[in-house]
Amino acid sequence: MALVSQGKPARRKSFWADVKLDSTDYDLYTCPANCIAEVDMIHVVNANGNTSVFVYWYIAPANVPSALQATYPSGYTSNIVGGKNMSVGEYFTLTGSSIVIQSGDKIQVKSVGASPPHVDAVCTVTETFVPVG
Repeated sequence: MALVSQGKPARRKSFWADVKLDSTDYDLYTCPANCIAEVDMIHVVNANGNTSVFVYWYIAPANVPSALQATYPSGYTSNIVGGKNMSVGEYFTLTGSSIVIQSGDKIQVKSVGASPPHVDAVCTVTETFVPVG
């Protein structure tokens, strides 16, 4: 069965990140070349200690609007979750809305506070292929 999004070939995939270093950005998902991706689910669970969890949308330099490129020449990071305090065993799931990202954009996760942290994150995306030319 072929998946089609907006009349173009597409695929649905899930990705995960195992966050085990404090205050380190982990790439949960990176949109590949020649694609746009719709991120429609992010699930995060804390498996060790008390921590603050951050989820970001990193916008690649090529995707920053031209009017803002002088201000953000190395890209822009937008907070999706800006420091959710979590005890061991707590989780959150973001559904019901979606983010459409471009080639080179990333969804990133970071844990701050637990030493060592153990945060697992999962996302599901639909990648739609954009023909070159």
